[in-house]
Amino acid sequence: MNMSNLNGRGCSHAWVALAIAALAPGLLCAQGSFAGIPEHARARSYGTGWDCDPGYQRVAEACAAIELPANAYLTNDAYGRGWNCMRGHKADSETCVAIGLPPHAYLASRGDRWECERGYRSIAERCALIEVPPHAYLNAIGDGWQCDRAYRKDGERCAAINVPSNGYLTNISYGSGWACDRGYRAAVADCVAVVVPANAYYVEASYGAGWSCNRGYTAVDETCAPVQLPANAHLDHSGSSWECDEPYRRERERCALPPPR
Repeated sequence: MNMSNLNGRGCSHAWVALAIAALAPGLLCAQGSFAGIPEHARARSYGTGWDCDPGYQRVAEACAAIELPANAYLTNDAYGRGWNCMRGHKADSETCVAIGLPPHAYLASRGDRWECERGYRSIAERCALIEVPPHAYLNAIGDGWQCDRAYRKDGERCAAINVPSNGYLTNISYGSGWACDRGYRAAVADCVAVVVPANAYYVEASYGAGWSCNRGYTAVDETCAPVQLPANAHLDHSGSSWECDEPYRRERERCALPPPR
C-alpha cells in the first residue's frame, strides 16, 4: 500500500475536524447538553451528575435563575429560596423589609431581630422600663429585678424577711428565707429547741424527731428504751433491734432451733 496516500488521507481528516470545530462551535455545546448537563450548570468535580452555577437553582432537570430581592444576598444553597436578608432586614414573603427599632432597643447579633437595652423588657413590640421596687436591684441580665438580702419577692414588691430567735437568713430564694440554728427546728414562724432524750444523740435534719437512739436502744414514744435481747440473739446492724444467732431462727420474740430434716 502507498504510505503517501495514507498520510494524505490522515491529514485531510484532521483538517476537516478543525474546520468543523471552527465553523460550528455550538455543536460541541449541543453535544454537552445532549449528555445531560443543562444550561447554567457544570459537571461535578467528583462522582457523577451536575450542579447549577452560582445564582441558579435546580428545577426538575434545568437550572433556573434565583430572583434576588432588594437588601438580600445569595446563599448558594441547593435548596430553599437561595437567599437571606441583609443585616437589619427580615424576610417577609419574597421580600426583605427593614427591622424597625423601638426606643431603647438594638439589633441582635445576627441582625434579624431586636433586643431591649439593659433595664428594659420587651412588651407588645416595645421596650418598657423595668420598675425596680425599693430594696431591689436589676438582675445580671438586666431584664428583671431581685430583692436585696433580708428581703423576698412578694408580688411586685420586696418584703422584709422576719427571722425568728435562734434562726438566721439563708441564700435560698424560695421557702421562708431563714433556717434555725443547730439544736433548733422550724415550727411555723419560730425556732423551737430539739429535746434529746436520755440514751440518744442530736440529728441535724429538717424531718423526723431530730434525734436517734444510741446503739442498743430503740425509740419508744419520746424516749429510748433498751433493746430486750432473747437467748441466742444479738443486736442487728442498726443497733435498734435484734436477730438470732446461727442456726437459730426467730419465732416471734424468741430464737428457736429449726426442726431436724
